[in-house]
Amino acid sequence: MKKAFPIVFLILSGCGLLEDTKLVDILDVDGPCTVLLADGTTVTSSGNIEISKRTQAITYRDEDGKIWSLFKDDYQSYSCQE
Repeated sequence: MKKAFPIVFLILSGCGLLEDTKLVDILDVDGPCTVLLADGTTVTSSGNIEISKRTQAITYRDEDGKIWSLFKDDYQSYSCQE
């Protein structure tokens, strides 16, 4: 029992750490998605996009698997197929 206590303590404290650092503010949206950029052009992701609830930044992967981020001023709206 004494050996299990540190593991349980770490798990419980780890959950609180994630909430305190706001790492759980990500909304995962099923794709494919189309993002309307500020200049009127569009970007399409073949997979899911992630949106930060706090900053409204959108993160997605292009067709080559490269990760891109669009900040709130970079886009007007987004839509995803469900």
